Amino acid sequence: MHPDPSQLRARPTPEQVPSLFLELDQMLDEFTRMPIRAEFRFDPDMPAVIRVEFLAERGPGLIWYIGRELLHRGLTAMSGSGDVRMWPTLPGQQPSSWLLLESQEVEALFELPTAQLGEWLDATYRIASAETELDGLNWDGFLIELLGGPGTPSA
Repeated sequence: MHPDPSQLRARPTPEQVPSLFLELDQMLDEFTRMPIRAEFRFDPDMPAVIRVEFLAERGPGLIWYIGRELLHRGLTAMSGSGDVRMWPTLPGQQPSSWLLLESQEVEALFELPTAQLGEWLDATYRIASAETELDGLNWDGFLIELLGGPGTPSA
């Protein structure tokens, strides 16, 4: 179930944009789709990165950190390189984009709806513009969280 679209149109508070829950299709092969739910989370303290959790029916979800700009550009054009890429589906099809995630352990292709994601990303840009998203970023804290390490970096 998609969130109430009126929540996305309301002016968000400066502190937070509500998480976006989307129903995606994971492509298991050329003809087989598996529906999966994903939560997109924006943190105003790290606005350049969107936390995406792919929610499993059983067991823990899988979390990826994806650049906000990559997601935004991927709504309309090829975006990203390496482990994360996103691009729009062919013209004439439903408005959606492909999201490809690759690592040593996994390769997954998802089709996701662009309208809801685009509205939600626009709300995040009202909180932190693209020009200011790296201002005040705690790089050490970000890397510790990204790498899952509890320690303090040495100078």
